[in-house]
Amino acid sequence: MATDAVRAQVAAKWQDSFNRLNRGQPGITGLMALSEAWNIASEFLHPRDLTTTPTQKEPNMSAIKIAFDVLSKSRMLPMILESFLEDMRKQQHLITAEVNTYMSEFENSSDPRVIGRLVHRLVEWYKAWHPAPELGHTILSAYTLSFQTHVFSVLPPSFPRAFKALVTSTLPKLASDEDQEDEEPPDMSVWGSFETLGLVERYESLIASVCYEHIEAYVLEECRGKWSESMLTGLREWMATKVVPWMVYSYARGAKTPDEAKHMLQGVGSRFDFHICKTLCDLRTSEIFDIIIDYPDSLNALNDLRECLQRVDQRAELVSTLRYANKKRLLHPGADTKDILTQYVSIIRCLRIIDPPGVLLFKVADPIRRYLRERSDTIRCIVASLVGDGESGDSLVDENEPIQPLQTAEVEDYADPHWEPEPIDAGPDFRTNKPSDVISTLVSIYDSRDLFVKELQVLLAQRLLATKDGNFEKERRNIEILKVRFGEAALQVCEVMLKDMTDSRRIDQHVQSQKASVIHPTIISRHFWPPLQATNIVMPGQLQEMQESYAKEFTTFKPDKKLSWLPHLGTVHIDVELTDRTVSTQVPPLEAAFIELFLEKDLWTIEDLVAKLGGVDKASALKSLGTWVDLGVLKEEEDFKYRLLETAEAETSGGRAHAPRPAIAEEPLAVVTVQQQQAEQMRVFWKFIEGMLTNLGSLSLDRIQTMLKFAPTYDRNIDQLGAFMEAARREGLVTVQDGMWKLNKK
Repeated sequence: MATDAVRAQVAAKWQDSFNRLNRGQPGITGLMALSEAWNIASEFLHPRDLTTTPTQKEPNMSAIKIAFDVLSKSRMLPMILESFLEDMRKQQHLITAEVNTYMSEFENSSDPRVIGRLVHRLVEWYKAWHPAPELGHTILSAYTLSFQTHVFSVLPPSFPRAFKALVTSTLPKLASDEDQEDEEPPDMSVWGSFETLGLVERYESLIASVCYEHIEAYVLEECRGKWSESMLTGLREWMATKVVPWMVYSYARGAKTPDEAKHMLQGVGSRFDFHICKTLCDLRTSEIFDIIIDYPDSLNALNDLRECLQRVDQRAELVSTLRYANKKRLLHPGADTKDILTQYVSIIRCLRIIDPPGVLLFKVADPIRRYLRERSDTIRCIVASLVGDGESGDSLVDENEPIQPLQTAEVEDYADPHWEPEPIDAGPDFRTNKPSDVISTLVSIYDSRDLFVKELQVLLAQRLLATKDGNFEKERRNIEILKVRFGEAALQVCEVMLKDMTDSRRIDQHVQSQKASVIHPTIISRHFWPPLQATNIVMPGQLQEMQESYAKEFTTFKPDKKLSWLPHLGTVHIDVELTDRTVSTQVPPLEAAFIELFLEKDLWTIEDLVAKLGGVDKASALKSLGTWVDLGVLKEEEDFKYRLLETAEAETSGGRAHAPRPAIAEEPLAVVTVQQQQAEQMRVFWKFIEGMLTNLGSLSLDRIQTMLKFAPTYDRNIDQLGAFMEAARREGLVTVQDGMWKLNKK
């Protein structure tokens, strides 16, 4: 049972509540007024059904405001708000039905304009149920939160995709889309609806992704394969004129002045500019191999890439992409050495534009340099380009570049006031003061310049011996240029060779003045020239007589000198007088020697011809005799017998067709190449290796290399020795097991 005190307390509170609700009015007049105010407020706030309810007349806002004042004084606003939100929950099925209808239509048509109509319709529901602003911020905030929460809860999983399509439709059209028929311009008013419904905040990352994808599509469409003009400036202008106005709708919604909008767009604009640079950098990185091939026409693309790399840290991606492209498209046996060198030179020039310190070049060039070192003709191609003797006429050296001495890496001077530290991504082997000119970089592929000097001597010797008109000005100019690059001392032998050629013409003129001769030999100093191809051929008949006669006159002029003939080199203009015809042609001396033997008799066997000349292998003899067979001077019979045809035979339908003969026969290579010289030297060193393995048993490659260094003139590195030992293994001379080499005992 309740005590009197409890009853008194409850009665007091009841009376207090009654007085508050009745507001001190007589009787229940206040309660009646409160009830009326509640009804007016409830009717005003009740959510309407827009699909069935006709348009209502404007409410009496003064009466409504009085009603809410009564409820406020009676502290009933929280209760009326709770009732309103409960009514909203009961009416939310209407919004759900609308959402499902529009989303079904979008699934069938994929038309983003359907989603635009859905968004506008949701805003209509929002405004229809929206309380009057005069009711205060509390009611409005509670309503907005409740409405947005319900809308987000009923949106299907497919809505983000649909919303993305709608946002994309508001962006400026790309060039590829402008040709498509578009009945309506983009509806930019949807951005206000997005703001009302809170969609911008909810899908902020999705909106940003739409802009990112739009930028990527535009960059790929406008810039792919276009390297002759700068694209970055144009992309930024497009961004400023096309994309920034669109960004105002999504990222500067509350701006009241242009300055305020600019301030609000500063951060997001920087992000999108970064994405432009990143996308262009990715594109140019994927095209970098072809851009280098197209240099210098692709200079603008390289400048764009350099600027992008300063903003986007993708240097490692550029290095890995170019290294992979070089390995796949360049560094393989099918590529010509000259093409590899040409591309390497272009890589040097292009990467110096992108990265002047040379870190990228250092990382990209290493596999190319290692591959070129393994090719036997690399030095020959570089040297041929230096003297302008490239087969294609192209030169690895830019004619506009100044001629300067070869550069070598020097020790860094840290006291230099202009010294700068190495870039942060430089490896431990990188040096900032790498050679900067192309020739120095190419020569630095090898540890020693001696290989280049020897190749220069061989190439110059071949060019001098091939000159028929006595004009050596081009070679003299080449030597002067090479002196600047390699120094005076390295080119002394070349000076002697050039002097020998001019002296040879003077000596020949003197000998001819004493006794005319049909032969005009080139007289050289054998100790200052690269080794020439040697032979044991003995020239027959009148050819030998002419050589002896010329040598006698030479000895008279130069008593302290003696001529040593190389009869297999040069060319002979010969007239073969037969019974019914005369055959005139130019042939190598060996072919002239064979045909002269037929003065002795008309029929020879191949064995007798070879024995007569001496020092001629059978293959060379058959090739030489084949020339005269093709000219119709000789006829090949059975058992390798050759008969002189004094009278030409009539050609038959089944007879051998005579091949057309060039005016000048191909001359044999006079000078022994550097590779041949090295191979011959290694045959000498093989005697040392054979002695080591005989006395010491099995040895490692390092041990063999160490012991060979005591041999005179040995200058090979361990890689060259390894290649030689591998060749000896293939010939069955040695065997290897666990890195130990030993003689193969047969």
